[in-house]
Amino acid sequence: MKNIEAIVFDIQKFSVHDGPGIRTLIFMKGCPLTCIWCSNPESQSTTPELTYMGDKCIRCNKCLEVCPNHAISVEENRLVHNKDLCQLCGKCVEVCYAGARKMFGMVVDVDYVIKEIEKDILFYRNSGGGVTFGGGEPVLWPDFISAVSAECHNEDIPVAIETCGFASWRSFEKILDNIDLVMFDIKHMEPQVHKELCGRSNQLILKNLKRLSQRNDIEVVVRVPIIPGLNDSKDNISNTIGFVASLRGNIKRVELLPYHKFGESKYDRLGRKYPLKGLKIPSDEHMQNIKRTMEGYGLNIQIGG
Repeated sequence: MKNIEAIVFDIQKFSVHDGPGIRTLIFMKGCPLTCIWCSNPESQSTTPELTYMGDKCIRCNKCLEVCPNHAISVEENRLVHNKDLCQLCGKCVEVCYAGARKMFGMVVDVDYVIKEIEKDILFYRNSGGGVTFGGGEPVLWPDFISAVSAECHNEDIPVAIETCGFASWRSFEKILDNIDLVMFDIKHMEPQVHKELCGRSNQLILKNLKRLSQRNDIEVVVRVPIIPGLNDSKDNISNTIGFVASLRGNIKRVELLPYHKFGESKYDRLGRKYPLKGLKIPSDEHMQNIKRTMEGYGLNIQIGG
């Protein structure tokens, strides 16, 4: 078998929020959507990215000394990173003793990931856990996901994916035979509004979910992020749950994911502006009201993943 490569930006061990049991979560780099509330902005680009955490910097200036293209400079007593000059060689990361600089994105092959997964087989066995591919969008890497998943199934390790749903059905078909659980996002039901919020229309996404729901060999969990003022109107909530209820099939439950601010600081580290500065998280009462509305359609509704 050809040892296929892909780009990941993190491999997280002992995750308990991304599928049943204790899991290894593999974050794939690259996403076709650009949701304005994205909590993993470092996942959007398919290429490696360099981040800088000024609060950790001890101003040793080693990064200035080793940068071959002089992409780091001092302006008004602070370090400034010029992305146009940077070639992402990673030398500044290597000498940053304080951990203020980090490279998101590394090329890995199937063998490397399988070895990381096998280290935790005992935890999967004892907890009913397994491997989850997230991101970013794992379906952007169908050959890689397919190869790793097949190896996992050879060792009786369950595999799940978290997907935004925006990919060709051909890409989905490449991986689904070795996937046990799909966690599928619905972000908004109106195609134009979805495009404004996420950069793409939702038509392909909804079509893929409909196709996926018709397979009887895979469990599907629909996830709905609740973003105050953007997708939590009564009409959109009713349209969302109405669509899901019309599918039925193998959809196990719907998870409501309340907006949070955990990713806000990442934008500054990447030198980007956070689009939803000041937006408040939804109250428990608001989330419960949405849950009750959706339960009226006879589906299993859960707050949180």
